[in-house]
Amino acid sequence: MANRISTLISTFGVLVGAVFLVIGIGEYQAGASVLWAVGGVLIFLIAVYALVRDLRPPGSR
Repeated sequence: MANRISTLISTFGVLVGAVFLVIGIGEYQAGASVLWAVGGVLIFLIAVYALVRDLRPPGSR
């Protein structure tokens, strides 16, 4: 049960990371620093990594 909850939290993390990615790219296109886009990409990639780690079977770690 805890594994399912962890996977669900990681899935929501990917959705939030995607929102940050879109906001960061939008801010960069509006003339802000490139660090907005880089930050959005980093947050998204970290969230995707956490989701992939949660989806792997326990024996393959």
